[in-house]
Amino acid sequence: MLSRLVRHLTTTAASGKRAFPVATLKAIENVIQHGERLHRAEVKLVIEAALPLFDVWSKVTARDRARELFIHYRVWDTEGNCGLLFYINLADHKVEIITDRAVGRALTPDEWRDICGLMTQGFRRGIFHDSMIGALTVLNHKLEQHFPDTGERRNQLPDAPLIL
Repeated sequence: MLSRLVRHLTTTAASGKRAFPVATLKAIENVIQHGERLHRAEVKLVIEAALPLFDVWSKVTARDRARELFIHYRVWDTEGNCGLLFYINLADHKVEIITDRAVGRALTPDEWRDICGLMTQGFRRGIFHDSMIGALTVLNHKLEQHFPDTGERRNQLPDAPLIL
C-alpha cells in the first residue's frame, strides 16, 4: 500500500506530458478519427498520471477508475452499444479497456488481451507513441470487420485523448 501511495505521489502531470507529448496526442486523435470513418464504434482514450490520494487510500483500482470514467464520459451511451474506453494509469502501470455490450462481444478475449498487450509491452520500454498508435491501428482494423461504417452515423464522442 505504501509503495502505491508513493508512486501516485511522485507521478505528476509532467510524467503524463513526457509520456504523451502534444504530437503524440495529436497522432492518437488522428488514428481515432481515421478509424471512426471506417467503423461505427466510438473510441475514448483517457490518460491519468495518478489517482487522487483519497482514491489510492480507498484502494480504488485502475479497473474501478476506468469503469467510473466509462460512465462519467457516457461511453456506454452510444448508438449500437459500440463505445469503448481505453484507460491508462501511469502510476499504477495499468491499461484497462472497458467496452459496451456490442463491441465487447465482437472481439474474443484473446484479441482484447493482444491489443492491451501491444500497449503494455511498449509502455514498459517507454515507447508510448508507437505502442498506442499500433494498438489503435489493430483495433480499427478489427472493428472495421465487425462494425463497418454505413455512412449514416455521427461522431458521438470527442476523438481527442483526455489527460486528467
